[in-house]
Amino acid sequence: MQYPNYQPDSDFQPLSDDELMTLDELLSDLPGEAVMNIEALDGYLAGLLLTPIPLHERPGGNWLPLIWGGDGEGNLPFASGKQKKKALLLILRHLHSIAVQWRDHPQAWEPILSVADVPSENGDEDEADEITDGEDWAVGFMCAVDIATAAWEPLFKDAKAAALLEPMVLLGAEEESLDDAARSRLADPQERDSLSRALPDSALALFTLRT
Repeated sequence: MQYPNYQPDSDFQPLSDDELMTLDELLSDLPGEAVMNIEALDGYLAGLLLTPIPLHERPGGNWLPLIWGGDGEGNLPFASGKQKKKALLLILRHLHSIAVQWRDHPQAWEPILSVADVPSENGDEDEADEITDGEDWAVGFMCAVDIATAAWEPLFKDAKAAALLEPMVLLGAEEESLDDAARSRLADPQERDSLSRALPDSALALFTLRT
């Protein structure tokens, strides 16, 4: 299949909440363990936009199929060509909406992160604390880094950029690649929450560095 390239000057409209839910359900229904969920997709698209190589210079076939774990025969893993085209349109619109928000209203942008309730620290069984977990988002972000490692290398060597990338790296890394100190941090729900809540500011700061 000939994949479309990203067009930063397109007139795509941002996804409505219902359309975002449709995309979430579409991805959830695809077979295979390598399919990204909506949180990972959101992080992946953010990572693509922050990659030093402009996304419109990269062929769509270079990065789009990774969202569903690669193409199989025919339209696989999609049930039909129509379903695949629908997914592509929704993905490209969501990508464009992130780019436009960063450009025009950066402080209004929020990544799609998981939120869970955990027992309150004050011991009250009737209360719960909200814990943000950005692991899936960060895993998606690091997928974008992994397909352009040479382009990202200078940023990881830059002290300021590397510090901004720390939440993505820690939350999105394979556990076996982490040292004991990093594993200990991630085992603490409050520390995971803190790292996850740092993701939006880190991404926006990286965007400012890039521009």
